[in-house]
Amino acid sequence: MFSDCVCFQSGRCDLHKGLRIEISEQPHTMRQVTNIIIALQKFKQVRSTEFTDHELFNIIIENIVEGAVNLCFSALLYFCSTNLIDIRPCTVCDGLKKSLVQSQGTPNLLAVTLRGGNSNRSVGINLSTYTTPGCKATNGQPICLKIAQSNLYLACTKESGTSSQPHLILEDVKDEETLKTIEENDGMERFLFFRKVTGGSINTFESVKYPHWFISTSKNESMPVDMCVEEDTSRQKVFTLQDQKVI
Repeated sequence: MFSDCVCFQSGRCDLHKGLRIEISEQPHTMRQVTNIIIALQKFKQVRSTEFTDHELFNIIIENIVEGAVNLCFSALLYFCSTNLIDIRPCTVCDGLKKSLVQSQGTPNLLAVTLRGGNSNRSVGINLSTYTTPGCKATNGQPICLKIAQSNLYLACTKESGTSSQPHLILEDVKDEETLKTIEENDGMERFLFFRKVTGGSINTFESVKYPHWFISTSKNESMPVDMCVEEDTSRQKVFTLQDQKVI
């Protein structure tokens, strides 16, 4: 059994003859440190202390990968795909065929039935996908929704200092680089939604920051697009996407 050994500054820890752990002075992320700790804890459970180089390598890889999967529940990271093929320009209609249009003078979208030559009022949306390495998304595909040719993003948020229910707003993002990597509980999750597709074309969008709250529209005309709980049958929570040319 290996003896416990912890190093907080530059130095070396001899866990056993022939096995040496060296701690560098270079800063590490919490995820890297946690992976190392997980691997060391696994080492302590191993009875045999004689390993070939190949066996030792396999033990390290197996335990760090296992630890990384377990970390999905405590330090989830969302990475925005940089491939243009993963950015989908589209327009959006709700289950009653109402289109999403931008409200003048307010940070909201409206759901409006467009007829005749008014179809160009439908707002273009760029749907960007995110990945969660080492984690399998069970609630749907993480995505963010951006108004085309702008810096406006759909965000699910609450008013500061209140216990009110979440609302959907359009938020101006000055530095879009901040959306390339989003960490759980870092405040930027408000821009992320879990997209789930059923029947090949029916989409729902659940807030990542506020689980069980979905983008929805009123059954009435020209009302703001907002959030509602899954059980709310008075609002439309399903949408269809119409692809557009890349802008």
